[in-house]
Amino acid sequence: MLTKQQIRYCLDEMAKMFPDAHCELLHRNPFELLIAVVLSAQCTDALVNKVTKRLFEKYRTPHDYIAVPLEELEQDIRSIGLYRNKARNIQKLCAMLIDKYNGEVPRDRDELMKLPGVGRKTANVVVSVAFGVPAIAVDTHVERVSKRLGFCRWDDSVLEVEKTLMKIIPKEEWSITHHRMIFFGRYHCKAQSPQCPSCPLLHLCREGKKRMRKREEKAANQK
Repeated sequence: MLTKQQIRYCLDEMAKMFPDAHCELLHRNPFELLIAVVLSAQCTDALVNKVTKRLFEKYRTPHDYIAVPLEELEQDIRSIGLYRNKARNIQKLCAMLIDKYNGEVPRDRDELMKLPGVGRKTANVVVSVAFGVPAIAVDTHVERVSKRLGFCRWDDSVLEVEKTLMKIIPKEEWSITHHRMIFFGRYHCKAQSPQCPSCPLLHLCREGKKRMRKREEKAANQK
């Protein structure tokens, strides 16, 4: 586990690497963001943006989504993984928005989590990006980076990772740090091919050091 000083260094370096980190899901309002995040589960933001470019022209309000047969909505998002389940959840959450929230996206995380298809990560993204509420959404990138660097333990659950990050990161930095860690994980500390040799955090990264040792041993054995 890293010390507070080491964690601060990591956060500052990520800020230098990705000063313009932001939510890459294209949206014009909280409702569109909610739909986009629901669609993004186990799917890339790039593919979601490709689908929502047309989707958000056809469907503007919760009423629009429940006005069409489920099969039609399924076809509109067919290229996205788990499209059948996501289409059902989208229609259910739209109906719930109309019935319980006057068609508006709730600003409270716990209320958001009552919507079908909306888990803690999705709710954190929406309250943070759409409403400016400090939050850390732990997606696959944030979890991977946190564990590789030693911010948390390897066997920590997603919720434990979130709670740890909330403790070690100043509250006013939660939202921007979430975006920086996603960018760091998506474009630098990738799942399959992390850029360890050029990483400014290598000297602190337990996983990076392990990978570099293996690379050196492999190179030595090939001589």
